[in-house]
Amino acid sequence: MNYVSTRGAGAGERHSFSDILLGGLAKDGGLYLPREYPRVTAEELARWRTLSYADLAFEVLAKFADDIAHDDLRALTRRTYTAQTYCNVRDGEDAARITPLRQLGIENGTPLALLELSNGPTLAFKDMAMQLLGNLFEYTLARTGETLNILGATSGDTGSAAEYAMRGKAGVRVFMLSPHGKMSAFQTAQMYSLQDPNIFNLAVEGVFDDCQDIVKAVSNDHAFKAKHKIGTVNSINWARVVAQVVYYFAGYFAATKSNDERVSFTVPSGNFGNVCAGHIARMMGLPIEQLVVATNENDVLDEFFRTGVYRVRKAAETWHTSSPSMDISKASNFERFVYDLLGRDPARVVQLFRDVEEKGGFDLAASGDFVRVREFGFVSGRSTHADRIATIRDVFSRYETMIDTHTADGVKVAREHLQPGVPMIVLETAQPVKFGETIREALQREPQRPAAFVGLEALPQRFDVLPADAQRVKDFIAAHTGE
Repeated sequence: MNYVSTRGAGAGERHSFSDILLGGLAKDGGLYLPREYPRVTAEELARWRTLSYADLAFEVLAKFADDIAHDDLRALTRRTYTAQTYCNVRDGEDAARITPLRQLGIENGTPLALLELSNGPTLAFKDMAMQLLGNLFEYTLARTGETLNILGATSGDTGSAAEYAMRGKAGVRVFMLSPHGKMSAFQTAQMYSLQDPNIFNLAVEGVFDDCQDIVKAVSNDHAFKAKHKIGTVNSINWARVVAQVVYYFAGYFAATKSNDERVSFTVPSGNFGNVCAGHIARMMGLPIEQLVVATNENDVLDEFFRTGVYRVRKAAETWHTSSPSMDISKASNFERFVYDLLGRDPARVVQLFRDVEEKGGFDLAASGDFVRVREFGFVSGRSTHADRIATIRDVFSRYETMIDTHTADGVKVAREHLQPGVPMIVLETAQPVKFGETIREALQREPQRPAAFVGLEALPQRFDVLPADAQRVKDFIAAHTGE
């Protein structure tokens, strides 16, 4: 498997999975993708249907990480996806299933279900990929004898998932940027209460997009990146995206009885990484009818999929909402899809994203490319705070199921795209306890809280506040790496 940049640099070079695992952005600022997507045969689909989640993960990863010995890769997936790690299941579900499918009911002739992805250590779907990434990093660093300083940005869940996956890992430090005062109390406590010496929380005076811009700026300073061995765990990291591909296959198998059936997935989306994994699964041959992109009031992606216009919002136009993990106006993984949409033409990708930097966006509606969006199965919708409250109440009343705010955005938009006879799977993103204030507003009751998280918000917190300035972040990293 050879990887290329969406912006074309090093087109004649070879980049293996291990080559790009630790690095994040390509040297030209683009994102890595396989030169060609591997295809899944009918025989493989039939065989994979019977596998455990860990062994399914091995089969999917083996198609993308063919430079890692199969015995080692299988051991990594089996060490990652265990009932002990993904033990925060609800209502007596079997933890060994890792990602249980919760059937809600039949709506408009369509089975509607939730794929539970939040049973890991931080109660968010980010654990599904991040736990594997932690083990992959440790494995790779042990082989090379190197160290890694991870720089990431989070709007809520990525940070805690990364820190819980990397805490105590040999040779790894984490520097995580988050928007100061803009996460939920639970999310903040999960991150800032960690006292591990290899974890550094940096609260940035700005919004998530400021944090993300700093990560990209540091990654594009190639001398600094090399000197301080900077890597990333944000969804620009290819290994994270491909790890998320696995649960689309798992969800499909759980919702169908044969591989002749088709399903649709609705994905609450901010940075486009989660739904990008669905796009890759579809390109591999998984029978996906629709990929439904659900946004909140920060509806940059919904606007694009409705109109062909990609218009980045400024910080003052990025709303702080009750589904804060999607309070994003620059979808950093979107470039991967645009690359495929444009027939994998890196020159056009470079021009479009230059327009993003210089003009604030681009318009594909007039070019004819936008018509092809439907060929890739994409549709979209948006949700508001009032929609979230109504959906949380309705799902709890109708199905006795409590959902978080982001999953509520997904259910609301999924209902707008139901097709009779095609099962609709909404990817659950987090457990309700992470957004207790909104749950109390909607249901006048406390959200369910796993025993391990009782008293979390009262724990001492450790973090540093910095301005939205890439140089200040570089100075902090330099001062705390000793390199």
